[in-house]
This record gives sequence, structure tokens and C-alpha cells, in this order.
Amino acid sequence: MKAVLFANTDWYLYNFRRSLALSLRRAGYDVLLISPEGSYGSKLRDMGLRWEPLPMQRRSLNLLRELALLWYLVRLLRRERPTIVHGFTIKCAVYGSLAARIAGIPARVNAVAGMGYVFTSTQWKARLLRPIVSGLLRLALGGKGARLILQNADDVELFKRAGLVDPRHIRLIRGSGVDCEKFARVSAKTLDGERPRVLLACRLLWDKGVDEYVTAARRLRKHGRAIDALLAGTSDPGNPAAIPESTVQRWVEEGAITWLGHVDDMTSLLASVHVVVLPSYREGLPRSLVEAAACGLPLITTDVPGCREVVSDGMDGLLIPVKDSDALASAIQRLQNDPLLAHRLGHAARIKARTQFDERIVIQRTMDVYAELCHPLKQSATNTQARRLSH
Repeated sequence: MKAVLFANTDWYLYNFRRSLALSLRRAGYDVLLISPEGSYGSKLRDMGLRWEPLPMQRRSLNLLRELALLWYLVRLLRRERPTIVHGFTIKCAVYGSLAARIAGIPARVNAVAGMGYVFTSTQWKARLLRPIVSGLLRLALGGKGARLILQNADDVELFKRAGLVDPRHIRLIRGSGVDCEKFARVSAKTLDGERPRVLLACRLLWDKGVDEYVTAARRLRKHGRAIDALLAGTSDPGNPAAIPESTVQRWVEEGAITWLGHVDDMTSLLASVHVVVLPSYREGLPRSLVEAAACGLPLITTDVPGCREVVSDGMDGLLIPVKDSDALASAIQRLQNDPLLAHRLGHAARIKARTQFDERIVIQRTMDVYAELCHPLKQSATNTQARRLSH
């Protein structure tokens, strides 16, 4: 059997789906990874994985260019004849599924991590595209041979209410998976008497709550709270919500934050901080929080879809209202004032990460979806047996 994994960046494939690709290969699949050209394609190839670049521009609205991309995908799939096509993010879900239907590929899986710019932004361009993208999603995600993987319960309900896909074809799999054993080797730093090192690790997008983070850091310093506010990540020029690098540089020059840029070794970075925050406006299921949780670090995040899947307020982290820099500053101050609370939350977060978000769990559930489509008779028998055992 052959599986094609399609994402909008090779960075995404390398950082979020290489473990899935390697697991599929060990299970006997011939795996092809496709994405726009990038520097991570060679890293995937160095791991023995097959990767091909696509002539795809993420922000393109040129109809002829987009039709050319769709036809390119159709020809690629007709050449490869995969058993299953698995698309990640909304654009790849639409294009990959449409191309697969045209090429006659029987099984289509799409993983949508969050609703994306078109559905979350209030900009006129997003509002204009929303009904068009909704229609394309209904067309692309339909059919008996299609399954939609969503990462949080809120998105499941949203897709059901919007009528974008047959509810029977939705599968809830929380996140893309994290190697919790690797991060569990980190000994979380305690806040006892130390100057707090607070970290926000994300793509530099406005809707990740970066501005609220900077404002919270300013407020804490104004009130005499000495903290090191760290920001890890780079701008994403392919996303309309990208923060200009010049803006980040101004924050650095002001002394509000320390900008680390892109960080490959997240394990070492997480071992050096006391608290991890993510004041995002909406997520699928944020990997940065799960990695921090696996390290036993206390978490502060917003009470929004995706984030509240990882954090239960007061149990394994703190939840704050969205777009509320004052609440973020108060939460950081609360952990600084109460090291025992910070330790308790971090310990609970580590347990939750290992039992719910470990990559072995996510990969197995994803492969179960593949089996459901590729081996329907075998899967039906397995489901029947499971129902008998449950009675």
C-alpha cells in the first residue's frame, strides 16, 4: 500500500508528521511526502523518506495558478496510484481531496488543525473567501471514502453545525503527537527565589497572542516584577496574520522581550525556563503546550478551542480570557508568588501529556483510520467484536 502525505510546508512535515511517516513505513506502507519547496525536504530525505516539492504558493489567489496546481496534483496522484491521500491544513485538504477524487484514489484522510485564517480572521479578504472555502470543503470532504480528523471537540461541533462534512466521517484525534519520553527527561526548574524565565514559543502571528504577551511583560516590569520574557519562533510570511520582523525588533530594542528566533532544540530550551504561555485566539491542539507539559512545566493559556483541551484551569495549568494581557500578567505573577502551585500544576500537566497526547497514541489512532478505509471488511469485523466484548 502507498500513502501520500500532503502539507503546506516541508517544515510541518518534518516537525509534526515525520514520526507518522516513519511508522507507516515500518508498517509496510510506501510513503510519499509532498509540500512546497523548502529547506526541510532534504532533512526528510536524509531520514530515508521520499519527499517531492510542489509548485504551490500558500497565499496565491490567482485562479489560473491554483487550477494549474490542482492539475499538477491530479497528474502526480495518477502517476503514483496511492491507496490513501492524507492532507494537512485546510488548503491541502481541499486540493488534495479534489485531486484524489479526480484521479480515482479510493481513500482520503484530512487532518485540519484549527480553522485557519479564512475562518478565524475578521479581515475583508477572509470574510470574502469564507463561503467559497466552505463550499469547496463540502465538495472535497464528502464521500464514503473520506474521513476528517479534528484535534478538539469544539472544532468537531463547529464542523457538524456548519454541515461541512457527514458527522459519521469525523474522527477526533487530539494533536499530532509528542515524544513525551524525550521531554520527560527534562527536570522542570522551580520558581523558588529565581528570576522567572517565561516562554512563548510559536509562529510569529498576531492571533497567537504575541502582542498580549509583550503587553503583559511590560506591565509586570512597570510594577517591579523582574522577569525574562522569552519569545521563540520566526515570522510566517505565507500567513496573512504574520507579524513583521521589524515589529519584533522594536520590542527587543525596547527591552520588553528577548527574541530567540527559530529554536531547533526545544528540549534544552524548555529545560531552561520556569513557565510556558500561549495566549492564542484559537488552536487545533497546540504542540508547544504539550511539549512543555511533558517537561512538567506550569502552563498559562487562553480559554479557547484547542488550548482548553490541554489545560484544565487550576488542575494542570491556568486558563485566562482571550485578548486579555492584564489577565496574562496576573497569572504569571500568581505562579511567581506561589511556587508550590506552579510545581503542582506542572506535575499534573506531565501526567496528562503522557496519558493523552503521546505520539504513540496519536499515530495508532491515525493508522486505525487508515485501516478503516483501506480494510473495511477487516475493520467491520473488529468493530463487531469490540461491540460484543463491551456488552
